[in-house]
Amino acid sequence: MMTHTPDPIASWFQVLKCGQKYMKTWPLDKRLAPIFLEHHVIKVTRFGIRFMPPLAIFMLTWQIALGGSLGLAVTGALFACSLPLQGLWWLGKRSMMPLPPRLVRWFHDIHQKLAQAGKVVVVAEQCLTYQSLAELLKGAFKQLDKTLFDGL
Repeated sequence: MMTHTPDPIASWFQVLKCGQKYMKTWPLDKRLAPIFLEHHVIKVTRFGIRFMPPLAIFMLTWQIALGGSLGLAVTGALFACSLPLQGLWWLGKRSMMPLPPRLVRWFHDIHQKLAQAGKVVVVAEQCLTYQSLAELLKGAFKQLDKTLFDGL
C-alpha cells in the first residue's frame, strides 16, 4: 500500500497564498494594532513587497558596476527579496491557527452583535481560525457602528 506524502513546495505556496488572502482580509484599523501583531506585519510586508525587489536589483547592478563581489551581491539581493516572503509566510501560518478561547468568546460576542443588528455573517468553519476572525472583523467594521470597537 502506497501512501501519499504532501508536496512540500505545493504546501509552501499554499501557505503564502493563505498569507496573501489574510493580508487582504485583515482590517487595518488602528484600534486593533495594540492587540494584534497583524497590523504591523501587514504594513511591513506590503512595504517589502513594494520596495525590496527594486532594492535587490539596485544592489546587484551597483556591485556589477563597481566590480564588487557578485556572490555577496546575490546573497544580499536574495535576502532582500526573502523579507516579504517571510511576512507572507507568517501571515499564512497565523491565518490557519485556531483561535485561543478568549478570542473565541470575543468572536461570538461580535457575531452576536452583528446578528442583533440584522447583519448576516456566515461562519463556515467548525474550528474558528484567525482567518475567520479577520473575515468577521472586516464585516463588522463595514456594517456596525464605529463605536462598537471603541472599548477595545
